[in-house]
Amino acid sequence: MGSIEVDTMLIVGMLLAVGAGALSFLSPCVLPIFPAYLSYITGISVKDLQENKNTQIRRQLMSHSFFFLLGVSLVFISLGAGASFLGNWIQSLFVGSTGLLIQRIAGIFIIVMGLFVAGWLNIPFLMRERRYQFAQRPAGYLGTFFIGLGFAAGWTPCIGPIFGSILLLAASNPGQGIFYTFMYVIGFILPFLALTFFLGSTKWIVRRSGIIMKIGAVIMIIMGVVLFFGFMPLISSFLLEAVKDTWLAKLG
Repeated sequence: MGSIEVDTMLIVGMLLAVGAGALSFLSPCVLPIFPAYLSYITGISVKDLQENKNTQIRRQLMSHSFFFLLGVSLVFISLGAGASFLGNWIQSLFVGSTGLLIQRIAGIFIIVMGLFVAGWLNIPFLMRERRYQFAQRPAGYLGTFFIGLGFAAGWTPCIGPIFGSILLLAASNPGQGIFYTFMYVIGFILPFLALTFFLGSTKWIVRRSGIIMKIGAVIMIIMGVVLFFGFMPLISSFLLEAVKDTWLAKLG
């Protein structure tokens, strides 16, 4: 039963990480400039990208997106692995309640970041964007890969707090941290590729990105409270029992 409960906790955490990745992409810091980024990495004007949807341009969009996301994924997953290793190292140095302490620190951080992402808390130094800007676009797919590295290695007021929360979640659960980061990357990649393929569909999402961020921020705050008070095992047990009851009802 204990193993199943841990697995349920991992699944809940991974689903939240997927949502955090999607929220990062759909944020007002990324989504509105998404067509401009595609134009930059492909060398095709935004107008041509949105109006000319022939097979050649679509293929070029998807191939450059793949190498861009490869660079993004490499940075995010490396940071997640580092956070997981650091959390494991700290817990090995201080045997006892260190894991709970890290979990509570992570909970407080996620609550604060949720308030910031929602716009209910002003933290001026987090509002500064730090991202490497290429003077000239590096040519070819290798250049697109490096642009992806630069994008992920920078800081934006929307992505930074959300991904920072995932890193702290990884540090507080060292054995599972890499999975959270991987699922965060999946959550970022899926809407990116979907909207690359259906580029004309971004406008209506941009208009609602503020609402999407507030919903995501509320979920972050709830997650922070859950971590701080150690409610995750209780939630996992509740979900496990609910699933068991559903299956038993179907079998009955």
